[in-house]
Amino acid sequence: MKKNLTLLGVFVVLICSLTIFTGCAEKKSVVTSGSAQEQQVAPAPTPAQIPTDTTKQSDSTAAPTDTPNIKETANEQSSLMEATAKSPISDINFDYDSSSIRPDAREILKTNADYLLKHRISSIVVEGHCDERGTAEYNMALGQKRAQETKKYLINLGIQESIIKTVSYGEERPLDPNNNEEAWDKNRRAHFVVTP
Repeated sequence: MKKNLTLLGVFVVLICSLTIFTGCAEKKSVVTSGSAQEQQVAPAPTPAQIPTDTTKQSDSTAAPTDTPNIKETANEQSSLMEATAKSPISDINFDYDSSSIRPDAREILKTNADYLLKHRISSIVVEGHCDERGTAEYNMALGQKRAQETKKYLINLGIQESIIKTVSYGEERPLDPNNNEEAWDKNRRAHFVVTP
């Protein structure tokens, strides 16, 4: 009898532990080209989040000389972000409930393509975004259509298809969190992440 109660107690504790641990995971689905859905991984730390001051380490905790210097890595990432920030790559916007590329967006894409063709680019990620209206599933699909249409247009302008990837964030990452027409117009966009 005592053995049965002990086993029952262990079983209850095990079930409670598993329930707690499985209930804590948060997963966001992101639609990318080439696959139905993938789980989004936490974003890489920005240079501001990477510690850059290695001079405060004591001699006993100093990194060995054969490992890369954190400060150098942060400077490289900072330079990469500055180069991308200074580049003339601009987002394009879309009309409500549409994935058609507008005439003003075509001009922006031509300028973007000129820059991309003149510089050595290893990859381009076209992110499709939507405003908050509509269901999450609908906006995820619409964001993917916007990214795909943008990719097709860039390919027609001479950009290699092999370096362009698409991803849809739907309404997940608004540029402007306000709830008005001006904010919604900003959020209906294709954003470019370029890796030199």
